[in-house]
Amino acid sequence: MLEDILFFIVAFISEVIGAIAGFGSSTIFLPLALFFVDFQTALILVAISHLFGNLGRINFFKQGLDKKIIATFGIPSILFSFLGASIVGILSQDILKIILGIFLIIISVLFLVRPSLRVPTNRNIVITGGGISGLITGLVGTGGALRATFLTGFNLEKTKYIATAAVIALGTDVTRIPVYLSQGFLLQQYYYYIRDRP
Repeated sequence: MLEDILFFIVAFISEVIGAIAGFGSSTIFLPLALFFVDFQTALILVAISHLFGNLGRINFFKQGLDKKIIATFGIPSILFSFLGASIVGILSQDILKIILGIFLIIISVLFLVRPSLRVPTNRNIVITGGGISGLITGLVGTGGALRATFLTGFNLEKTKYIATAAVIALGTDVTRIPVYLSQGFLLQQYYYYIRDRP
């Protein structure tokens, strides 16, 4: 019982931080969720929590959507999130944890060394960035930091950035969750985690 309460507290805090920062809820929540459940279970529970968090962010900031960025960055991100999610069932959980760890280390070091890094916003880089962030999101469940690295290059006003990033993230969530479900990642014993989510 205490473990379940702690899980929901971590989920809630992660989503609050993600809403304020514009990204990062899964980056915080997924590694912590691994203290409570196995990788595949964490992947789908975090994805479902992330989906509802994105719906909330879109509702608060819906007036700021950038449709052009959603098309050029979001569509590749959504397509490749399906590919990443499809690969998860092929790889062992130990390998996925290693990939997640390497990704988090690289992103952390990158932000420490280059905190104001802005990626060029030409069409090819934007499309490629969308594909890479989507693939990582589908594969290890957290691509928001990478998505932010590409989107900050557009110098969007904060509400516009949050809304646009949330729509793209929602698209990847809606795409990958059915893939996770089809591979049996959500065992019946964890259904109440969704029903009773904060």
